[in-house]
Amino acid sequence: MTTLLIELAAASMAAFTLVVFSVQFAARELGCWLASRRIARGDAPSEGVGVVVAGMLGLLGFVLALTLSFANTRFQERRDATLTEANAIGTAWLRAQAIDHPRSAEIARLLVDYTRLRAEFVRAGLDGTAIETINDRTDAAQSAIWGHMAGLVRERPDPITGALQASLNDTFDSATAQRFAFDTRLPPQLAWLLLGMATLGMAGLGYQLGQRGRPLRVLSTLLVAMWTAILVVILDLGAARVGNIRTSTAVYQWTLDGFRGGVSVPPLPAAR
Repeated sequence: MTTLLIELAAASMAAFTLVVFSVQFAARELGCWLASRRIARGDAPSEGVGVVVAGMLGLLGFVLALTLSFANTRFQERRDATLTEANAIGTAWLRAQAIDHPRSAEIARLLVDYTRLRAEFVRAGLDGTAIETINDRTDAAQSAIWGHMAGLVRERPDPITGALQASLNDTFDSATAQRFAFDTRLPPQLAWLLLGMATLGMAGLGYQLGQRGRPLRVLSTLLVAMWTAILVVILDLGAARVGNIRTSTAVYQWTLDGFRGGVSVPPLPAAR
């Protein structure tokens, strides 16, 4: 069931929103119908329903606030990992350009392709096969870059090549951190808890309104729409590759823009 909802959200966030809204709307109508049926049999309205419903909605609001904070933290972690990796790649490229050696030039060239590959990883959708292919290409690119780095260190064992080696190590570590950030999602148990609590809360509200004989359908429908919007935003923030709130790849493009033209060494000013 969880997989089905994820695939639905990946295919169309509007359809996913409609499903969440429809479930809550139906729960409210069911609550109204149950209460109206009971009143029609001549049963007296239950006392304390309003207190229980208020407690349910209050608890739901508290849980929504906590999970919204959790989802926003996951989203921020992915953004920070992206920025950190782009900066690490840029630093490694600059250090490679500063070394006058064929292997360092090849490392700089490979880093340009590597930057595009990492942007492709961030843009990737929910297709597990495509993501695995990108990860394999990333591993191959890292092996090629590190092979040239190993050769450079053997040919030029000096602090300058050591600095480039440290930058490449930071670059590869950043890729691992980013992959971990994208794999850390909103736990499905928490998502189901949210949807379940929202559905029960709307059913309780409908029951309370049905007991009073005043369903207040317009206002309660607005409340359902508000709860739906909050739920969808939380699930959207918590999912790395689903929905409309996605991690931007602009930092990789900025890094690629900085690679244009390479690094030119200006001549020293003439002595006077």
